[in-house]
Amino acid sequence: MAAFSVVTGAFSYTGKYIAQRLLALGHPVKTLSRRRPQVADPRLAVAPIDFTDSAGLINELRGAAVLFNTYWVRFPYGQTTFEQAVVNTERLIRAAGDAGVPRIVHLSVTNASVTSRLPYFRGKGLVENAIVRSGLSYAIIRPTLIFGPEDILLNNIAWLLRRLPLFGIAGSGRYRVQPVSVEDVADLAVEAGGRSSNIVQDAVGPETYTFDALVRLMADAVGSRARVVHLPPAITLLIVALLGRVVHDVVLTDDELQGLMAGLLVSGGPATGSRRFSEWLAQHAGTLGLVYANELDRHHR
Repeated sequence: MAAFSVVTGAFSYTGKYIAQRLLALGHPVKTLSRRRPQVADPRLAVAPIDFTDSAGLINELRGAAVLFNTYWVRFPYGQTTFEQAVVNTERLIRAAGDAGVPRIVHLSVTNASVTSRLPYFRGKGLVENAIVRSGLSYAIIRPTLIFGPEDILLNNIAWLLRRLPLFGIAGSGRYRVQPVSVEDVADLAVEAGGRSSNIVQDAVGPETYTFDALVRLMADAVGSRARVVHLPPAITLLIVALLGRVVHDVVLTDDELQGLMAGLLVSGGPATGSRRFSEWLAQHAGTLGLVYANELDRHHR
């Protein structure tokens, strides 16, 4: 069999787009996944991922030319914690080295740092350090705020704008975001997989918005009549928690709000993606936010 690529989570969000890009280029692909597809793709080999089974991981990775890793957790839930996610990823990295995989392409996040006070960004920083120390050839791709048809955060903002008379923005709303297309993220990852040099690259779109401007742009696009108001962050989180009880989901976490307000979803470098959020929004406004995207249903239940 020709050398193949391994993608963790090819039935999830970013992993799906990376796998599709590789398959379109004619590359054999195997996915390590906690899910089984509803409709099997005969081109895609599927294996379960068990981070506690080192021998099994090594066996599934042996012979791979590149490991594309998209595994992470959005927030702690049940037995799932950021600390455990770091341990799981370190086990995967060690297994890749033991299996002789020459290169890893890892999806991180902009402004990941081991010194961050936010567990999400700190955990991502710890994983980046583990990759750098692994001895593998690596590419670390650091997306900002990813948008695409399967996105949760932006979809649910549109869902709320369609249904509520008021939409609350924490604080001034002047903190910035730079949305990047999931397709651009996949393109950058696949291109990086073909290189041999070690790189750390932000995945960032060509447009920058204040969060207030982003919400108002989305409100106009979906025909929302909601009044956009500014609230203290603590009140915003209280309302979000109440909404979570209604939809049986975690709508937004304190860490996510702090990261957003701290400008951590903005890159200090030039745009590396070409697809514009404003154009994508105009194309998808008719369907964006029609159905609530439930994180717990998608990944935990």
